[in-house]
Amino acid sequence: MSGRNGLVSSIQRLIIAEERQMRTHSTSPFEQLRQQMSDVLGDQGILKEVIQPGDGPPVPENASVIAHYSGFLEYSDQPFETTTNLKYPRMMKLGKDVTLAGLELGLMTMRKGEFSRFLLQPKYAYGEMGCPPFVPAAAVILYEVHILDFLDSGQVDDFIAMSPEEQNTVPLSMLLEVVNTVRSFGNRCFNQSRHFNAKDRYKQGTTLLGNRKTQSDEEKGNIKKALLPLYLNLSLTELRLERPHKALKYSNKALEIDSANTKALFRSGQAYLELHEYDSAQHCLISAQAKKPFDTDINNLLRKVAMCYKESLDKQREMYSKMFRKLKG
Repeated sequence: MSGRNGLVSSIQRLIIAEERQMRTHSTSPFEQLRQQMSDVLGDQGILKEVIQPGDGPPVPENASVIAHYSGFLEYSDQPFETTTNLKYPRMMKLGKDVTLAGLELGLMTMRKGEFSRFLLQPKYAYGEMGCPPFVPAAAVILYEVHILDFLDSGQVDDFIAMSPEEQNTVPLSMLLEVVNTVRSFGNRCFNQSRHFNAKDRYKQGTTLLGNRKTQSDEEKGNIKKALLPLYLNLSLTELRLERPHKALKYSNKALEIDSANTKALFRSGQAYLELHEYDSAQHCLISAQAKKPFDTDINNLLRKVAMCYKESLDKQREMYSKMFRKLKG
């Protein structure tokens, strides 16, 4: 009797296990994902799973975000849209460039470096109509998002929308924050080799600082301190654009603020070298070397200037020698 009961128990366990397995297999991929995701808004419309946590504060409203993202339909392992094939994804302005409400709300829950998944119901994605031919009607969408960086550009937009008179009434600390963000935009463009865009951002920063009607010596000093890295960045950008005259103009402006600045002296040396003004290049670089005697870049450029100077002198000697030979003849 006990043997029979044991057999029945074993059969029941097998049946239960088989039913559980069947239920698991009948659950759709998105349903399985839902079980491990958190509800962002409380209405099950946007669900989130953090795969890799980020650092720092969350993305603020109206920020400009640089992110890789891919959108998937259920039962599809190929995205209907993705930025992962781009080396440099474009910067997206929240409230303007991100068209899906669910994706924008999801981005504002993320931090720099974070990688997360979002499951969006139709009302937070492409709606009841979908987006033919890529997204069918009333489709639930999965987005995988990796935040590379973001800038709080909302403050910049608000500041630039002010009149010059209003800009002069705000605390200097706000102006400096705005200029720092603008410079960060320029740095991002420069790192992506978009040098004309970088130049425009840096010049925008110098204009904002130049428009400030300063009252105290302390404020003037803070503005000069903020102008210095902008002039240095402009000098390097103009060198990349192969415009050494303009590069020299900005490195000289930097030297007017800090005559012993090694970066400014180095930039001047680079510009003078491009202009074939070897004496001036050597003078700037020797001054920079005195501040940083073991700097590899400075020493290498000094050697290059010396070689170019020697080649130039050799060519001049050869040219004069030919002239004298012709005169003798």
